[in-house]
Amino acid sequence: MAQWEVHGRRQVYGSPWVELWLDDVDIPGVGRVDHHVLRMPKECANAVVTDVDGRFLLLHRHRFITGRWGWELPAGWVEPGEDPAAAAARETEEETGWRPGAVVPLTEFDAMSGISTMHFHSFHATGATRIGEPVDRAEASRVEWLTEDEVVKLLTAGEVADGASLAALSYYLGPYRAAGRGGGER
Repeated sequence: MAQWEVHGRRQVYGSPWVELWLDDVDIPGVGRVDHHVLRMPKECANAVVTDVDGRFLLLHRHRFITGRWGWELPAGWVEPGEDPAAAAARETEEETGWRPGAVVPLTEFDAMSGISTMHFHSFHATGATRIGEPVDRAEASRVEWLTEDEVVKLLTAGEVADGASLAALSYYLGPYRAAGRGGGER
């Protein structure tokens, strides 16, 4: 199958957080169509933070857009020129009050590749040290260390609805550990 060809694009809306573009594309076998594209001006980073007891650091919060409460990983924007691992560590500290020690790559993915440029860098962080209360109190109603069994139950019950958190946790619990990575703290 041939690639889609872009003949032009125009911005419909723009802000520091999101841009909406209308791309004029030629889809092989279909023809030319206008295709909406959400362009994100920054990449994102999140962290699966574990401790020596095999527990996971998660946030419980309400997302007004979906109207749902759920459990999430610490996450946020990668600022221009910032290393994604440093962004994951910074966001963890700001949102949870825990400063990670080692931060290693877990996986990368495009959150909505059919319509968006949103790109995530996921990391595994260990050796977290409590430094105080979260700086950004609007991020979570609760910050808790949960056992692996509790996290698996949350995942299977649909209590981790955030796509980036679901992807990173599932990847960590599955292929990452099956490949023998994540030695030391689980």
